Amino acid sequence: MVRRKLAQCAVTALAATTLTALPAVAATGYTPEGVCGSGFGRVTDGTRAVVDDNGTVFGHVYLLYNARTGENCTVTIKSKYVGEPTWTGVNLIRQGLDKPQDAGYYKYYAGPVKAYGKGRCVAFQGLVSGMRAGEKFTASTPVGLGERKAWGNCA
Repeated sequence: MVRRKLAQCAVTALAATTLTALPAVAATGYTPEGVCGSGFGRVTDGTRAVVDDNGTVFGHVYLLYNARTGENCTVTIKSKYVGEPTWTGVNLIRQGLDKPQDAGYYKYYAGPVKAYGKGRCVAFQGLVSGMRAGEKFTASTPVGLGERKAWGNCA
């Protein structure tokens, strides 16, 4: 039962990533490459849908890499609450090192978070919520999470 549920979640996340990647860019006008800057490109297995427990897509979190500088870059781009400053965040998790992050009340995206990564494996997380400034987080606050927990992109 648990494996079937996990498989369903994986299929849902994959479908959400495939089907909503373009509308997110169209809705915000931002791309991960544009936010991270010149020389950064998306890495294999470096995109995750930011979804809530019901599978609603709130945006996408991306991992990019710049081979010239050896830097990783993460960014979370919203597809829900676009144009509204809601609590949005992104983490870059480097194996054995600090976890640079960016979070705040953003209208379109959180990040970019950049950090040197040559010789280090990385994981990443992104979050988009419906919480606005001045509101308190409660159990009913809409929130989506996207992450890659497994270490990868060990440059």
